[in-house]
Amino acid sequence: MDVRPFDALLYVSFGGPEKPDDVVPFLENVTVGKGIPRERLEEVGEHYFLFGGRSPINDLNRQVIAALEGELASRDVDLPVYWGNRNWDPYLRDALEQMVADGVRHAAYFLTSAYSSYSGCRQYRENLADATEGLDIELSRLRLPFNHPGFVAPFVEHTRAALGDAPDDTHLVFVTHSIPDAMNDASGGPGVGAYRDQHLETARLVMAGLEPQHQGLPWELVYCSRSGSPRTPWLEPDVNDHLEKLAADGVTSVVVVPIGFVSDHMEVVYDLDTEAKATAEELGLRFVRVPTPGSHPAFVAMITDLLQERAAADRGEDPTPATIGTCGANPWVCVPNCCANLRGDRPAHA
Repeated sequence: MDVRPFDALLYVSFGGPEKPDDVVPFLENVTVGKGIPRERLEEVGEHYFLFGGRSPINDLNRQVIAALEGELASRDVDLPVYWGNRNWDPYLRDALEQMVADGVRHAAYFLTSAYSSYSGCRQYRENLADATEGLDIELSRLRLPFNHPGFVAPFVEHTRAALGDAPDDTHLVFVTHSIPDAMNDASGGPGVGAYRDQHLETARLVMAGLEPQHQGLPWELVYCSRSGSPRTPWLEPDVNDHLEKLAADGVTSVVVVPIGFVSDHMEVVYDLDTEAKATAEELGLRFVRVPTPGSHPAFVAMITDLLQERAAADRGEDPTPATIGTCGANPWVCVPNCCANLRGDRPAHA
């Protein structure tokens, strides 16, 4: 496996609090510049306090990074893996300063997001542009993997298992994080709407990978974790509203597939495992939630494959991106105006 010209891999994530005292400062980092009052942040912080004031995301990241280091070693690749977060320790700037101090000059980076959007891609690239200011380091982004077989395979495997003893009237509910309609419209380029379309493609790929008797089951793409002004249109339907509609239509069983998330972080364990599950119980719906990829071997191998693919591209070769389905691969370098920052232009990496 040839990873030239890279001398490191940076694993880029959102971050999360590690203890109760971290919760509100973390939320202040997340919402900086948005004018959200502290009382509202404390209200949202109650979600974290249900889990001891500790987000699961950091431990999950540690698991993936450990598995990734093992995967690289199994392929005889001696490449250090660093970790940097947008909103909490270890921060991106600290990680990049350490990389430079260690002699890293050209690193690839992997975003813990599979889909095109401002919050899932461009905002991270803006953060990286800020974090690299004044540092002698070159970065190359690994492409977003919404239609990579290594991203889809864990969902297929776990959904098959969830459907093994499911009633015949089971509906599949594919869930992702809601975003404003305007952000979706700008994703992938002006008027493209790639965020929603890419999720629909992933859902179709999961359905196509199920056992033949389950491929015709009804399914829908729905959303969770909406925030912000109620006057701003966001992608709908909300998962809880959708569950109410299914129950009203006589459905008795749902399998929830969180295709918008690469690991079981707060939006999964609270918005789905807590809120949506409670809604389902009130409605008398059988509720099964499928795991996210996390440290699944196929997902970890996928990151390594993306690394090899981007390394070949940076060497001037012409690698064939691994994809399934009818959509093309997400580009290595974003097109102009891709996933625009609707609040104003900021420098962004890649």
